[in-house]
Amino acid sequence: MMMRVSEAFAAVMAAVRDFGTETVAFDAACGRVLRENVAADRPFPPFDRVMMDGIAIHFDSYERGQRIFGLEDVAAAGMPQLQLANFADCMEVMTGAVLPENTDTVIPYEHLEITEHEGFRRFTILKDAIKGQHIHRRASDVAEGHVLLQPGALVGPAEAGVLATVGKTEVTVSRLPHIVLVATGNELVPVAQTPGPHQLRMSNIYSLRAALQQAGLPAEYVHLMDDVAHLQEALGTIVKKADVLICTGAVSAGRFDHLPEVLRSLGAQQVFHKVQQRPGKPFLFCTFPNGPVVFGLPGNPVSGFMCFYRYVLPWLRACLQYPEVVQEYAVLEEEVLFDKPLEYYLPVQLSARNSGQLTAKPVPYHGSGDLASLLHADAFMALPAEQQVFPQGHSFPVWRFR
Repeated sequence: MMMRVSEAFAAVMAAVRDFGTETVAFDAACGRVLRENVAADRPFPPFDRVMMDGIAIHFDSYERGQRIFGLEDVAAAGMPQLQLANFADCMEVMTGAVLPENTDTVIPYEHLEITEHEGFRRFTILKDAIKGQHIHRRASDVAEGHVLLQPGALVGPAEAGVLATVGKTEVTVSRLPHIVLVATGNELVPVAQTPGPHQLRMSNIYSLRAALQQAGLPAEYVHLMDDVAHLQEALGTIVKKADVLICTGAVSAGRFDHLPEVLRSLGAQQVFHKVQQRPGKPFLFCTFPNGPVVFGLPGNPVSGFMCFYRYVLPWLRACLQYPEVVQEYAVLEEEVLFDKPLEYYLPVQLSARNSGQLTAKPVPYHGSGDLASLLHADAFMALPAEQQVFPQGHSFPVWRFR
């Protein structure tokens, strides 16, 4: 029975599982999903912080009419807090310094005239001042104990800086699954080998591996021959250690497409085998009750590529508890015709207009074996099975791969 795309996707997402957590060093957590609360270990900022180079004064002196202040000391960033002894004097202060005790206002250098007489510096205030100006008050950003990051946050540059600021040297994140990529096919040879007229270099496995790497997911890979005994032995070992198995090829209806039967013989429960889509109709999805989830992708390169971004990557992101991605839509730049009762995934090049509207231009495409066509595309546009004519100017969902 052939499933509709929406049904197949729902079935895949119903199999989402939690791979657990692990603890990593905070500076190795970029791209990982946080699984704990991170709170401020002290107020932000932790002291009244000077925001401009200049002088710090006791504002009451200024308010009583004083405009000329003698220098008492200099406070630089990184120094312990100083104390102003004479309210008629000032402290020279640098950006980032702790505001000296008994001062409450900062006057920047550009509002001052600086003179020196017999080794003593004098600062004359030339512009009006407001009490409390140019001071970043203690705890004005964040109070001590305030939760800054919550489970589900994706650790990026801003998050890394916050982790460092609060002294969080280790963080709990989603554990990365053990992913095994399996290339099947007697016609495949290693990349460094010169193929015969009847052979092809392995490429699908490297596209998928690169796609996983781009998502921050490591994977190992193997090449298995189209032989039942060989597949049973090799896959029997792999399913005992893998969390996710992503196979390419051997899932269609050919005499040597043994993968579905071999997986069943090992205990896999088939969820679906065909999907009402082009490319990627012969797409196998299985689960092991106490083992990995298996995505059996078609051997045609564009088919497997599309299925990865349409099904596998969203499933992995959900398992790892990544923030949910909002579905994007784009407007067709030209009319498209497709007369098969299948959901059509059209390679398109995306552009953004000045208005912010996303547009999609179909790229020259010669079928699911045309891997080179993807060099000029950014996404697949999903055109519904119920239509045959897709007019210029109409909007449809897109699934990015770049």
